[in-house]
Amino acid sequence: MTDPSPLRIAVLSFAHTHALSYVHALKAMPGVELIAADPDGSSAPDDAPRGAELAAQIDVAYVDSYDDAFAWGPDAVVIAAENSRHRALVERATAAGVHVLCEKPLATTVDDAIAMREAAARAGVILMVAYPVRFAPAVGDAFGEVRSGRLGRVLGVTGINNGVLPQDRAWFTDPELAGGGALVDHLVHCADLLDELLGERAQSVRAVSNTILHAQRDLAVETGGLVTIGYPSGVVATIDCSWSWPLSSPTWGGLTLQIVAERGTVTVSPFAKGIAGHDARGETWDPVGSDLDALLLEEFVAAVREGRQPQPDAGVGVRTVEIVKAAQASVARGGAVVTLD
Repeated sequence: MTDPSPLRIAVLSFAHTHALSYVHALKAMPGVELIAADPDGSSAPDDAPRGAELAAQIDVAYVDSYDDAFAWGPDAVVIAAENSRHRALVERATAAGVHVLCEKPLATTVDDAIAMREAAARAGVILMVAYPVRFAPAVGDAFGEVRSGRLGRVLGVTGINNGVLPQDRAWFTDPELAGGGALVDHLVHCADLLDELLGERAQSVRAVSNTILHAQRDLAVETGGLVTIGYPSGVVATIDCSWSWPLSSPTWGGLTLQIVAERGTVTVSPFAKGIAGHDARGETWDPVGSDLDALLLEEFVAAVREGRQPQPDAGVGVRTVEIVKAAQASVARGGAVVTLD
């Protein structure tokens, strides 16, 4: 069997920390040619390196501008830019007939997310949203158990997606670039899993948030949030999406989903397993299990090669942005219930 023809993929921006693992995963794939561009990196007020400096550290070919990246003629791009910059890059890629994997959330407004979905549909190209948690084997096993029918109808879901304040990337706490704080960063992963599990669009959202966590930093975005989502089937889901882990934590955080059904419960925590220890700098944690970013990229690359639309698609991206925006509207109204049209 011959090797597949080379697939050209450009990673656009190192703004999101997942960009590093995306590069590592793509470099390990046979038949993939890779470059990166991070033109905003040199001016970003970040604690961690960006731009050409970071490209040299992770040993990936680098170009100085998005113009150069598209002139290279990519078959696909991985967009890891700041949230508010997703739409322009997606529309540029789709106009060029280039397939897209876009970092979550798809956009900072519902209108932008819909425009991106429509642009991909018009161009006939793939638009996939980077929700790696749904690729965790433990999540697939848990959802399979629920779908078997042995537990009966789903009644409710409790989600917890907590983590460390992403302090080495300043844009995460910039309301213009990120579109919000913890409600944006961590709500969407659970919202994606609920979308896959329930197969229905959210009907109502209620949310509260505060800035008590990390209050000494005087941030312009929320650092803690609790969201309740109602679905047409009667399922009620609650999600704690806070940056509540201490900055000294040896790992970024974790996600747990508990599904309550008529005849039992299923709890899944895909990041719970690891090897704990200590070194000269303090506590350490080495995760055990599958590389979810690599599984995500494998599905994206396979879909590009096979000419099919992978999941999660732009429709999922739109629906999860709807939940985020409804949660923000609820917070602005003092925790009032917001109904999705």
